[in-house]
Amino acid sequence: MKVRTARAITYSVVAGLVVFAIRATPPLAQLPAAAVLADSGPVPSWQLKFDSVARGETLVAVLERSGLSDTAAGHAVLAATSLNPRRIPTGLPVAVLNASPGDSQPTQIVVQLAVDHFLHLVRGDSGWTEHDERLPWTTDTVAIAGTIHSNLYQAVYDAADSTLPRDAQTAIVLKLADDVYEYRVDMSRDLQDGDKFRVLAERSRLSNGTVRIGDIVAAQLDLSGTEIDAVHYTNDKLAGDYFDQQGRSLKAAFLRVPLQFKYISSGFGNRFHPILKLWRDHKGIDYAANAGTPVRAIGNGVVVRAGWASGYGNLIEIRHPNGFSSRYGHLRAFAKGIHAGARVTIGETIGYVGMTGLATGPHLHFEFLVNGVQRNPRVALRNVGGEPIPRTLMASFDTVRDHLMGQLLAGTGGAAATVALR
Repeated sequence: MKVRTARAITYSVVAGLVVFAIRATPPLAQLPAAAVLADSGPVPSWQLKFDSVARGETLVAVLERSGLSDTAAGHAVLAATSLNPRRIPTGLPVAVLNASPGDSQPTQIVVQLAVDHFLHLVRGDSGWTEHDERLPWTTDTVAIAGTIHSNLYQAVYDAADSTLPRDAQTAIVLKLADDVYEYRVDMSRDLQDGDKFRVLAERSRLSNGTVRIGDIVAAQLDLSGTEIDAVHYTNDKLAGDYFDQQGRSLKAAFLRVPLQFKYISSGFGNRFHPILKLWRDHKGIDYAANAGTPVRAIGNGVVVRAGWASGYGNLIEIRHPNGFSSRYGHLRAFAKGIHAGARVTIGETIGYVGMTGLATGPHLHFEFLVNGVQRNPRVALRNVGGEPIPRTLMASFDTVRDHLMGQLLAGTGGAAATVALR
């Protein structure tokens, strides 16, 4: 989203255009059939035929099935210069209209190229002509809020049930989890019954009811009384990102966990070792996972060690900036290109879960070190904040933040539309 000042962040509502919306073989009663042609008047349902391209089928074959002769179908496809007849996608929706009851051949064809893009083919005295139509989107913002009981999906669905269609609700959940709070909140483990959320998202709509969710421009999570705000901010000197109310990036330098795992088999601290049969400090976290599960680097860095390390088995150690490092033990194998001196990026696969060294089953032993000392990864990684906005941009950020958070709170029954957060 482009940077807007407090006065400039507004969305204009464009007048709707009556359009013909095609769905892949939908019930006729659900379509605005009379809107195929604004000047054609009421169109009997029997004159409209809906179809879609089957796997391996040509558009000519679909048109023939809908009532065109093979010659007419061929001429119609030739007139569609914006279509490549050799690259017609499976499932492409097509509607055929016979506007004259006494005419044995259809007079209009409408092909839906995208949700907002239609190709009209009209038969006249001189043959078929094409007309390309792009539908205008009406853009505004939508604010929803709710309480989390079981999971974020259900909370958003319950809060937006009468406001947004299900696919738009799902888009909001995914954007919250993957775009806004990916590095700050583990949505599968950090959420508790009674936690609350607020979200303000860009919403674009077509006159046929289609809704598309754009950027989430502001959000707030209340996790057991701790609020984590998020504001989308960008300008010509700073790439778009999400920041908290103090202007710190929510995109932290590290992933919270390095793999998809089943459960934590051993936490950080004192434990009874299952092989050595004695109590000793456990300087990391053990993540139980299937053998062969990919292990990712939690952040950018340089591999300082990739090899056998006694009880660790196959071990990778990565040095990260600012005195941080990470270790990954009991690996079955290393990923291609992983060796001492190799540079890795956040999220890159570096190895695969195994049970080498002192291990009773497949799992990853993961350590996070700060200045050479092992720290509890679940605590240390949560406290590593992102880069702050430069001082020269803070005044601009403050203006955008106050306006967007004001919109969020006002739109979800919170504080007044104008709110000072610092």
